[in-house]
Order: sequence, then structure tokens, then C-alpha cells
Amino acid sequence: MRSEVGAVTLAMLAMAALGCGDSTGASAEGSGTGSSGTAVTLTAPTSSGSDSDVTPTGGSGEQDGGAIKFDLHVADFGAPDCGAGMGDTDFSFIWIANAAQGTISKIDTVSMLERGRYIVRPDSAGSPSRTSVSLTGDVAVANRNGGLTKVYARHERCAESNATPGLQTAGDANFLAWGEEECIAWYTPMAYASQRPAAWTQGTFNPNACRYDDQKVWTAGMNTPGTVDIIRVDGDTGAIEATVTIGGVKADGYGLYGGAVDKQGNFWGSQLGVGKLVFVDYQTLQFKMWDMVADGYGMTVDSKGYVWTCASAASRFDPMTETWQTVGEAGESGGCMEDGKGTLYKSFPGGIAAIDTETLAIKKNYTLPQHVHGISIDFFGYVWGVSQGTDAYRVNAGDGQFQAFTGLVGAYTYSDMTGFALSNVGTPSG
Repeated sequence: MRSEVGAVTLAMLAMAALGCGDSTGASAEGSGTGSSGTAVTLTAPTSSGSDSDVTPTGGSGEQDGGAIKFDLHVADFGAPDCGAGMGDTDFSFIWIANAAQGTISKIDTVSMLERGRYIVRPDSAGSPSRTSVSLTGDVAVANRNGGLTKVYARHERCAESNATPGLQTAGDANFLAWGEEECIAWYTPMAYASQRPAAWTQGTFNPNACRYDDQKVWTAGMNTPGTVDIIRVDGDTGAIEATVTIGGVKADGYGLYGGAVDKQGNFWGSQLGVGKLVFVDYQTLQFKMWDMVADGYGMTVDSKGYVWTCASAASRFDPMTETWQTVGEAGESGGCMEDGKGTLYKSFPGGIAAIDTETLAIKKNYTLPQHVHGISIDFFGYVWGVSQGTDAYRVNAGDGQFQAFTGLVGAYTYSDMTGFALSNVGTPSG
């Protein structure tokens, strides 16, 4: 029997973040320079508000072995205390790819100021797109032209790597050269014609160290139309741990287009257009496929374990019954994300649509100055819409008021760019 989702404690998360961050900057409007060519060097780690803490979400657990298992659940937003009431997780950033520039931007969701910009492939020609934020706050980004990169969110995690004393890292939109930037955790080259999805797993919470251990990153690549590789990567080292090769998907030039994980850290991937929905079990690496019933573009897993594919329609897949329901004419191709309280936000002509995840009714439309492609939710409950140009918008879902961030370069992100979706699905229950 399906449980009802309890109230999501976004307010508690927000208060925790504000307790360590800048509580006065929530209404500030900021912008990045975007076309910068001069690098900024910070000679020591800073505490200027770009590295504020919030309480980590989740708990401990391990995967069930054996056959494929689907786990629909109540979202668990309980926070480990670690004896001090505050953990080491940082959820105050949204990470947006500047695909045309070969970089990603780290934007403070409270002050709306850019706190760093990073090249994510040695040749700067990766065309980055999907970003995924871990429960430790760090980001992984897939380069569409091949390769996966992790960037540390907090300066104290960055390590000496360029033989220059002090920490050299970007502090705004002025990015450093590859090899000079010291907050790149790792880069794993992958030779794929198309590499789109990126999705962290939760890992296991270590209460003694107050951190999440054994975090992995899923990605997927394609060289031969009709066949995809789904890859699981060690989140600490970037080493490839497992590759699952799957044939029989729709033959196109992309392979899998979107990716997300569920409560157990299992991978879900979907295709562009009407293709296949793919599932890979975290532990056994067994996989299943289903025909999609409507166009896909972005995708997400919600707090009840439903899998959503989003394009002009929004389609909800129930893993328990293996059936679909669809909201027709629900907008434009782009991303989608659920808020943990039964509302799915997705791209819509002229703005963002709010969809009831149970009744599938469109509840409200939010008008923005331009079409937004990417959708994300931050840990203060704001809904973000990311354009495919220079702008991103932070929307108050209560009154529809919004603020704009500008300075992006060919923005292209519609994945879990804040880490909210990963937290929203919960953690393994064992």
C-alpha cells in the first residue's frame, strides 16, 4: 500500500543554512560577467559566504541484494546531528553548465552571486550539460562530447595540485586555466560520441565522521545507435567501477538523454522523443526496459518513487505496476522536478507549470520573461528556471515573484543542479 508523503522540512533546512550563511542576502540580485578572460586567484580559502553549511539529509543503509527491487516510500528528510547540530553538507549552490564556453557556474542560491566558474575538460571543448549535486554538495558534470568531471563545492576540500603556494580557485565568473584551478576533484575521460546523463547516488552516512561515504556517479554514453553503456563511477576517485551495455534502445544520435536515481541509488534513464525507459539495479547491475508512451527530454524521480519523463507532455511511470499516466500538452521540452509535497514543476511556454503529481492536473503557470529549459528546486523552496542563453530565474512558488541572474554563456542544464532531487527521493532503507 502506498504511503502518503509527510511534510517536507524545507523550512528547517533553510534555517540551518541561514544559521551558517548570509541570512540577509535572500532578496539580493546578482550577475556574473560571463565572457571573462582574466583568471582570479584566491591565495587562501575564504569564508565569505560562498561556503555556508546546512544540515545533511538522510541516514545510513545498504543495498538489498538479489533480484531487482523497487522501493516506493515516504521521503525522509531527517538530518543527522553529528553531535554539533550541523553537518558538512553544502546545499546553497546551483550549478549551471555554460555549454558554449565549456564551463560550469557555481551560483549562491541565497545571494544570487556567482561564487566560481570552472573549465570541466582539459580542452574546454566538452560541451557540458547535465550537472548533478551530491549529498556532500559537490558536483559532477557530464560533457556531451565525452568525459565526466567532479568539482568540490567547499574550498577546504580542494587540494594542492599546481605547485603554487596557497589555494588557486575561481571566486566569481573569472575562471582559471585547466591545471591551475585546484577545486577540480577529478576528470575521467570517456570516448563517447554522446554522453548526457549524470546522477549521484546517496552513499551511506558515516555518523562518526559526519559525512556520506561510498558515493557513486552514474552516467551513460553512446557510440553505436541502438546501444548504450551505463557507467557507475567511484565518487571519490573518478574510477570506473562498472559498465552495463544495453542494446535494443531507440537508435538515434544521443543514446540516453536524461538520468536520475531512486531511493536505493538505482539508475533510471530515458531517451529523447519516444524511446525506452531504462532501469539498472545499483548492486546487481541487472537492467529492465519499458517503452515510453510520450516524448521524453528531461526526467526525475519524485518523493514517492514515481519516475517522470518531461517534454511537451509529462508522463508518470509507476515502477510497482509498470504503468504510465500522462499529462498531455503540459508545456515544452525541458526539465522537471518535484518539491516533495506533491507538485511537479516543469518547463512551460513562457515560464513554468506546476502539476499535481496525484491528480495530474496543471495547478498553476508562472510567467517569466523568456522560455526556460532547465528546472530545479533549491533547499529554500525556490523554483529555478534556466534559459538556454544568459539568464536563470529564481521563482517564489507562493506568489510567483522572481529574480534574475544573468551572465551565463549558452546555458544548458535541466538535471539535479542543486541536489534537491537526490535528497527528495530519500536514502536506502536496507
